Amino acid sequence: MKSPTIIALLHGPDQPGLVSRVSSWIFLRGSNIVHADQHEDPEAGIFFQRVEWIPSGQIDEEAAAFEKFASQELGMTAQVAQSTHRPKVALFVSKIDHCFHDTILRFRSGEMAGELACVVSNHQDLAEDAARYGIPFHHVPVTKTTKAEAEAEQIRIVHASGADLIVMARYMQVLSESFLEKAGCPVINIHHSFLPAFAGGKPYHQAHMRGVKLIGATAHYATADLDEGPIIHQDVTRINHRNAIPDLIRKGRDLEKSVFAQAIRLHLDNRILVYNNKTVVFD
Repeated sequence: MKSPTIIALLHGPDQPGLVSRVSSWIFLRGSNIVHADQHEDPEAGIFFQRVEWIPSGQIDEEAAAFEKFASQELGMTAQVAQSTHRPKVALFVSKIDHCFHDTILRFRSGEMAGELACVVSNHQDLAEDAARYGIPFHHVPVTKTTKAEAEAEQIRIVHASGADLIVMARYMQVLSESFLEKAGCPVINIHHSFLPAFAGGKPYHQAHMRGVKLIGATAHYATADLDEGPIIHQDVTRINHRNAIPDLIRKGRDLEKSVFAQAIRLHLDNRILVYNNKTVVFD
């Protein structure tokens, strides 16, 4: 059984000796680093680091002490987590079910460092499937005239479930700026194109009309600007003139599943730092 670890994500103004000071703080406490990686953005002058270690003492006290050290002595912003914490995840879905099933099965197999708390949908099509998986299903219809009330109910469900993350498994509604502000947690969306190309609706139809030779999928954090949030993970596959739109959709759905899963995994493993609408992703 693996020993519990503390995971810290740091970012702030670059300065000499940061790596040494962080590692020395951990070493002098008798703790043991199991992973460390860093990156510098020379244009912005920002330093990023992910460090994970086995604490020598009480884990809560050491995590709090490191966060204080990073802030007060290094002038860095620190996100500190513990490997034993398993965040709860709310799964938003409409009718399209490939990412829905794939995500649930990955959680059930123990592939994800978290647990699914609930399913929220604007349709009832997947209610029976959710019941078979043993996951609470909440049907919240959404129309143009009831969108504000529907989002208020969705937020109530998310908060009641204790969710730390919302993932949109081809949830075919645009979340409002108000929803994103009030949700109180990050939202990950899977978009069925290689953003920034073919944003918006029917990207496979757009790609077919343009005659591209590659199609892709993009997982990103949702923001008030549609399909413009910080990109977490992307992948592509080749197509050719023989591929019709159904072929693009079939190939694209395989990409969507794997890209979506990888983005959720990276988030739950505390490997992502967001800045300036971009991400640093530590592998």
